[in-house]
Amino acid sequence: ATVRNQGTRPAGAPVLIAQGLTVRDEAGVTRLDGVSFALHAGEIVGVAQPIKISFSDTIGDRAAAEAAIEITTTPKVDGHFYWINDTQVRWLPNEFYPAHTQVTVAAGGARADFSTGDSLITTADDATKTITVTRNGEVVRTMPTSFGKPGYETPNGTYIVGERVREMYMDSSTYGVPVDAPEGYRTYVEYATRMSYSGIFLHAAPWSVGSQGYANVSHGCLNVSTEDGKWFYENARKGDPVVVVNTAGGTLSGADGLGDWNR
Repeated sequence: ATVRNQGTRPAGAPVLIAQGLTVRDEAGVTRLDGVSFALHAGEIVGVAQPIKISFSDTIGDRAAAEAAIEITTTPKVDGHFYWINDTQVRWLPNEFYPAHTQVTVAAGGARADFSTGDSLITTADDATKTITVTRNGEVVRTMPTSFGKPGYETPNGTYIVGERVREMYMDSSTYGVPVDAPEGYRTYVEYATRMSYSGIFLHAAPWSVGSQGYANVSHGCLNVSTEDGKWFYENARKGDPVVVVNTAGGTLSGADGLGDWNR
């Protein structure tokens, strides 16, 4: 399926650069110095992964640029474009990709081939304080969890798995709350899987196991046991969706960087 001019939306990690892309429109010819795709050749990603296409020059005619980008999927997947700014457009399928979809992106002589892996879909429900993970439609893991406490409610919406960090320090001063403030912290954390650029992770939190499944005590992250955090860290991949529902936290911004599905 070749998709052109589908409309508006994606994201990824860096790589192929073309020498140039010529976009022809009624006003003449626009010559760009380069096109880059934020995907590694042969990469396997999750079924919610957007495609990020960056240009080395400002795009004046967005429709002409979209028409010059060829996205081919097997099986056929419909999707749409959306623009982050005048030098970056993203493409997202209208629904999650099927498992093991083959995707090719081509523009201006540059090309990237990638595929999706299993359809690993995670739903975190504040009504039950439970995380349910399905693989290709079958439930493979359930985890008691604790969401953000009052004042720090975890936003609803579809998140996209980003980086995975084996161990790290989470520090409230990174978002303006001093470590020594009443709600400040600097905490050692294991098995942290990023869900948003705004700092929401699914991570091991052995200190809150007694609340997991019962009460919300975090500053917005999804707290799970060390065993469950390790399992998720080892099984989730970049581009897998995490769908958060039934919280009092509004909706994750579509401009978050990993919130593309909420646009």
